[in-house]
Amino acid sequence: MLDLAFQVESAEPQRSAAAPTLGFRLRIAQNARAPVPIQSVLLRCQIRIEAARRRYGPAEQQRLLDLFGTPERWGQTLRDLVWTQLSVLVGPFAGSTTVDLAVPCSFDFTLATTKYFHALAGGEIPLSFLFSGTVFHEAPEGGLQVAQIPWDSEAHYLLPAWTWKDLIDLYYPNSAWLCLRRDVFDLLQQHKVRRGIPTWEETLEELLAAAQEAISP
Repeated sequence: MLDLAFQVESAEPQRSAAAPTLGFRLRIAQNARAPVPIQSVLLRCQIRIEAARRRYGPAEQQRLLDLFGTPERWGQTLRDLVWTQLSVLVGPFAGSTTVDLAVPCSFDFTLATTKYFHALAGGEIPLSFLFSGTVFHEAPEGGLQVAQIPWDSEAHYLLPAWTWKDLIDLYYPNSAWLCLRRDVFDLLQQHKVRRGIPTWEETLEELLAAAQEAISP
């Protein structure tokens, strides 16, 4: 049986990508004294955020209310988040090789992963990489054999929180994106025009200030 080991070596922003993308450097190695030539690997990978494997400060707990509720409920609500699933074609190698996993990073705050990454003030983000797929390799007697990657193949990596934040700042410096229903946007625009407010930021600041005055004793 073909035995492959997976190790994530590093992660860094891909600065030339059209959209925010993190590149994870993945090493694939054969656990064998006499490695067989591998022609290609159709590799599938699911990346999960192991949220329960790190601690959170008071400010982070407050920003994570939308995802996990109040901290006293986290024993039931703090669970892994599926970040993404991707596929990559690995070329020929014998022994070991490295391949880049290009992971798109959305700045859409309707996504749980964006809310989670944005909430963190620092530290490291525990990630798990779950692998599956098909390996095409040479048989000892010649010819081509096909093997499946075992379901329990995985790797773990601690991603510094600043890596994601630096990537987002590179593409969206000092800004954030909100997606609104069109009827809500129309109402907001009418308020902006009616009040003669020059920018969207000032429009929201005025509405927030009015709401704060309404709830203040």
